[in-house]
Amino acid sequence: MNYNEPQFLYLTTIGRKTGKHREIEIWFVEHEGLYYIASELGHRSNWVQNIKHNNEVSFRVGKNKFNGTARVVDRNEEPELAAKVSALMHVKYHWGEGLIVELKPSS
Repeated sequence: MNYNEPQFLYLTTIGRKTGKHREIEIWFVEHEGLYYIASELGHRSNWVQNIKHNNEVSFRVGKNKFNGTARVVDRNEEPELAAKVSALMHVKYHWGEGLIVELKPSS
């Protein structure tokens, strides 16, 4: 494990009911310029439901701040990506299960 690498990503979504900004702290991995997080509760997580309602997000990793979009990775349609992200999560955190969400910074 690289102890200089940030362990957490801070994701801000827009509440689907309130319209207020909601921030969570979550484990993440970076792969090919994109960031990946995983929901232990799958589609039941409030933050996942917020993303499905409005995919515009902001997030912070270390001192870097991003605006961007989020999408759920379909394990059936993108099995290689899902396997790669799960493997990276296992290496970093010894855990890699759950619903994978991709965060794409705006260019």
